[in-house]
Amino acid sequence: MKKNIIQEFYSEANVADMLGVSKKNASKYLNLGTKSKKGFVHVSAIENLDKFQSLVNTNWDKEFKTTPSKNYKSIEIFAGAGGLAIGLDKAGFESILLNDFDKDSCDTLSRNRNWHVEHDDVTNLSFKKYKGEVDLLSGGFPCQAFSYAGNKRGFEDTRGTLFFEFARAAKECKPKILVGENVRGLLSHEKGQTLETICNVIEELGYDLVDPRVLKAMFYQVPQKRERLFLVGIRKDLKAKELFKYPDPYHRIMTMRDALKKGELYATNVPKSHGAKYPEHKRKILELVPQGGYWRDLPDKYQREYMGQSYHLGGGKTGMARRLSWNDPSLTLTCAPAQKQTERCHPDQTRPLTVREYARIQTFPDNWEFQGSMSSQYKQIGNAVPVNLGFAMGRSLIRLLNEIS
Repeated sequence: MKKNIIQEFYSEANVADMLGVSKKNASKYLNLGTKSKKGFVHVSAIENLDKFQSLVNTNWDKEFKTTPSKNYKSIEIFAGAGGLAIGLDKAGFESILLNDFDKDSCDTLSRNRNWHVEHDDVTNLSFKKYKGEVDLLSGGFPCQAFSYAGNKRGFEDTRGTLFFEFARAAKECKPKILVGENVRGLLSHEKGQTLETICNVIEELGYDLVDPRVLKAMFYQVPQKRERLFLVGIRKDLKAKELFKYPDPYHRIMTMRDALKKGELYATNVPKSHGAKYPEHKRKILELVPQGGYWRDLPDKYQREYMGQSYHLGGGKTGMARRLSWNDPSLTLTCAPAQKQTERCHPDQTRPLTVREYARIQTFPDNWEFQGSMSSQYKQIGNAVPVNLGFAMGRSLIRLLNEIS
């Protein structure tokens, strides 16, 4: 075992996430016996798992040293508050255009970097002037249903959707590489027809599509269980599809402690900032939820009171009345940390996460200033690609460009 794997025990939640199963099923799967203690699993119980071996044998340190061999330029549409943009910038890309429809997001981008930011509806933009100048076009286009009336499922069939605008931008500026990112749900959206159409269009535009992959941010130095689907297209004339490799994982899983406390991820404790508040009645109920727990950990009286009619419905509803744990990554952040279906309560204090705590869980730098109202700031952060995930993907893209340029 490599010396950089220093943990003797892993939380059951971490092990379940490695396996992609529930904590209950993880315990059955591993037949833990004496190889565990309350809430934790000894390394000997998991050291032969493929996912764990990928952490042990990772090339992260080697990949981290990636630098561009020349100046690579990028355009990003649907850029939001800049999570992916910061990551690509850290990897070595020079942004020549960032676009978003949301004014606060554009104000955030302009406030923090001397980037060319266009606040406009993407349908109003032309990308023709960038033809021959762009190495990478990226964007997190919203997942919309397409019309399948024509049954061609090609470029024209996507007209009227925001993916059509992403495809149009590619058609006009002809970058070497396309990167689309989206929620995992795109895999099953419209029973897979939406993704099939997107893949067909990417091929139609003259790009070889690398196998789409869902990346779990928690494996890429992000203290959060967020998942993003990545689509990578490489221009066919470059004949480089087989050269692209998704990033290797970091050698350990970051937790809420890494996010909010001084340590490996940040040089200081999280700065103080404004944040949402719970109504007093809700705060008193959440006060009873233990660290890492949720509504099922409340006394039955309070379960019924808090859940109302939802108490009798099926499903785990594990995001409700949820208190985060210092020893695990955060659940996926949403656009509002205090709403009933998706609470993200602080591990120790009975309150929602603050704006800066939100930003740290998404691995934004502490000096990244978000613009707009507090609710807008939460929304910008909650919708972002985690910076360190974008950085890891960016290094993979730089390595590819180094080989083909």
